[in-house]
Amino acid sequence: MKEEKRSPDLKSGKGEKDYSKYFDFSDAKVLAEEDGKTTYRIKGRTVQINSRPDFKEGKRRGKESIEVHYDFQVPKDMQTIGEGKLYHLTTYGCQMNEHDSETMRGLLEEMGYTATEDRREADIILLNTCAIRENAEDKVFGELGHLKHLKLEKPSLILGVCGCMSQEEAVVGRIMKKHPFVDLIFGTHNLHRLPDLLREAMFSKEMVIEVWSKEGDIVENLPKKREGIKAWVNIMYGCDKFCTYCIVPFTRGKERSRRPEDILAEVRDLARQGFKEIMLLGQNVNAYGKDFEDLEYRFGDLMDDIRKIDIPRVRFTTSHPRDFDDHLIEVLAKKGNLMEHIHLPVQSGSSEILKKMSRKYNREQYLELVRKIRIAIPDAILTTDIIVGFPGETEEQFDETLSLVREVGFDSAYTFIYSPREGTPAAGMADDITEETKKKRLAQLNETLNEFSRHSNDILKDQVVEVLVEGESKMNPEILSARTRTNKLVHFAGPKGLIGQLVQVKITEPQTWLLRAELVEEPALRRA
Repeated sequence: MKEEKRSPDLKSGKGEKDYSKYFDFSDAKVLAEEDGKTTYRIKGRTVQINSRPDFKEGKRRGKESIEVHYDFQVPKDMQTIGEGKLYHLTTYGCQMNEHDSETMRGLLEEMGYTATEDRREADIILLNTCAIRENAEDKVFGELGHLKHLKLEKPSLILGVCGCMSQEEAVVGRIMKKHPFVDLIFGTHNLHRLPDLLREAMFSKEMVIEVWSKEGDIVENLPKKREGIKAWVNIMYGCDKFCTYCIVPFTRGKERSRRPEDILAEVRDLARQGFKEIMLLGQNVNAYGKDFEDLEYRFGDLMDDIRKIDIPRVRFTTSHPRDFDDHLIEVLAKKGNLMEHIHLPVQSGSSEILKKMSRKYNREQYLELVRKIRIAIPDAILTTDIIVGFPGETEEQFDETLSLVREVGFDSAYTFIYSPREGTPAAGMADDITEETKKKRLAQLNETLNEFSRHSNDILKDQVVEVLVEGESKMNPEILSARTRTNKLVHFAGPKGLIGQLVQVKITEPQTWLLRAELVEEPALRRA
């Protein structure tokens, strides 16, 4: 497997990356250099740097081939290292991060560790982080401040930071400066290296940093610890779109697709295990297969093949309008186990702002795509992502977003106030819109969206719909929580034995954010 073996000259601040803007390394002392790894003494802590994040390196999109490895196994000397020990894993961010955490849980449990909800009992604590927004990073650094006391009380505790934040140069520097008690920092491309990195952190008693800026190969057959009735399945990794506001292409690397036979084998296995729903994951699932040099096989082909597998429900996220082609629409229109819910991020209703965002489509092209979907799948529900307050956004351009929301009739949306991310092109743009204006626009947008959400739900009153019962309501254990085919949240009273089952319910009380219902025996009359 490919490994990055570069280390900067921290003592002089020279080399491939100048860390001096993040930390003063004037007293750093090189202790050892071996096999591409450099060990330093910095502020009283020994730090081993195997490789470090580099945005310039992360932006490169070369033609080198991605190899697929099927021979992964936890090293023999680490297979029992965790017996009698506990781990605690906290996940921030998107479904991709959640799925990465499933892999890390699988790896830890193959090493003998057992999960615990109590951090005070844990021998290993990992924070799997998100870098998409600044407040997500603030939460992690706040959490590290709390964990310092646990580390002081229990010096043998291994404390690690991984995920998207670790792929950022400034984050690694900040951890080294303000949180030197952290033992392990690794990124998104080398999850499979967790057993080896734990070994290094445990036995060297050093802070170990290994963050690959160039993505690694695709490693199949990694263990996963899944729970419940729903499963995530990665179909590809990375993104090549480089929207000007987005850090993901830097933290997740270039687009690289898993082989279709590996995905289909995993889905069939999940069906055999009894999972009721799978979510296909990718930063841009619509780009699936574009990187294949030996195969004409795209996302529509994959969905058509998965449609034939005996698993009740199939969803996908996230799709990019630019790559949402006619063949995919044609396949989704076949329905069956393909759900009538499409998440289609628009980000803005203004062509001018979309251009500044480098979204690679305009307002008219997006609306034409929506028209095609509506014709092929009349009962499809569309949801979206929208950013307000992007640099330079005028009132007229914001009004264009509101008018697009009304024209499309989104069922719901994830809405955000723009915040700059260091390293992205938009971070260099003048953030010239006041916080007060941003908040006002967000409130107005959400109010408009809520009208459509409530209207869409009101239409379902007295209708009988099919739902997948996911578990107990978080607010009331006497109430069951379920989802319609279009991903609407439904609450109803019923026996716990229905969890994991597809049942019919009658909608009795539509609300803005959920549907209250009662259990019925009749077949579904309308799909929600």
